[in-house]
Amino acid sequence: MATEQFLIAGELRADSFLPWIERHIRRLGLHGAASWRADGQVEIILSGPPDLIDAMELGVSLGPIDVWVETVGRRPLANTETA
Repeated sequence: MATEQFLIAGELRADSFLPWIERHIRRLGLHGAASWRADGQVEIILSGPPDLIDAMELGVSLGPIDVWVETVGRRPLANTETA
């Protein structure tokens, strides 16, 4: 299980974008949430299998029709789970 942060930049101000992201998180069986940042980017914190996090990056980069995603930055976060 991995935990990562995505920072998404572009023309994102469609009201449909965050609900679209949340649906895709659930469809892929990931755990996470998306939120708007003060700088206009969208931040997503995701946990799940690395292959499914990769799939989420691809999905987000294509986005819904009413947004234009320019970049998706990713960085791993410390996993807070204990064995």
